[in-house]
Amino acid sequence: MGEHRTVALAIAAHPDDIEFMMGGTMMLLKESGCETHYMTIANGSCGSATLPRGKIVRIRAREARQGAEALGAVYHPSYVDDIEIRYDRELLARVAAVVRDVDPGVLLVPSLEDYMEDHVNACRLAVSAAFCRGMRNFPTCPPVEPVDTELTAYHALPYGLRDALGRRVFAGHYVDVSTVMERKRAALAMHRSQKEWLGYSQGLDAYVSRMEEMTCEVGRMSGRFEAAEGWRRHNHLGFCAPGSDPLADALGEKVFVDEDYARDLEGPPWPHQSS
Repeated sequence: MGEHRTVALAIAAHPDDIEFMMGGTMMLLKESGCETHYMTIANGSCGSATLPRGKIVRIRAREARQGAEALGAVYHPSYVDDIEIRYDRELLARVAAVVRDVDPGVLLVPSLEDYMEDHVNACRLAVSAAFCRGMRNFPTCPPVEPVDTELTAYHALPYGLRDALGRRVFAGHYVDVSTVMERKRAALAMHRSQKEWLGYSQGLDAYVSRMEEMTCEVGRMSGRFEAAEGWRRHNHLGFCAPGSDPLADALGEKVFVDEDYARDLEGPPWPHQSS
């Protein structure tokens, strides 16, 4: 990353997604001296069984700002209603404008496999926006000049730690968030409106406790941490040097890089060719 100051941008689908799956890592990056930024593409418009759209959108924007403040991150406003995160030219141009303006070296995004299309499309938009960051002939909205900073993208684990078909998803990087768990709980608790909604829509009466359970499960997956968040590094092509790993560089011993995961990416050895 040369002389470029480390900046981390988290992009997710809905208010509270960052706090659930990325919040501890964001706090640790902030503690390490990184500038951190927070954006959810959707505004939480469907996050209530009783309130009209306008009111719940205002409530969730306020909660997201409070969550970003609790994480120590700069807040960026949402763009579309829930269930309207679509991979299209217009929305990509808006997300790309934020990526160019923030100019991050670390990009934290959702999993490419998840139970909900909003999450998957938010991931696709964030990754494509990063890929387009230096393309002069891809105009953004509002217009922002292209940047040539090296950027490394990391995918969070999916909510529930399984893909849409129920297959378990493991991480390549595990970040020890044990020291910031109390603050992670407090950040998620800012989203008071969602405790009632998730109890109604998904049977999650213990909203914060569900986050704690997943974070502790990821800790067990790491084999060494009590509580952790998991990450998978995106392919470097078009983004950064092959070995670039600014997340591990910034957090040091807080990160366990699973070499078995890296070996599994290579697949089985090629069969010997007969002479």
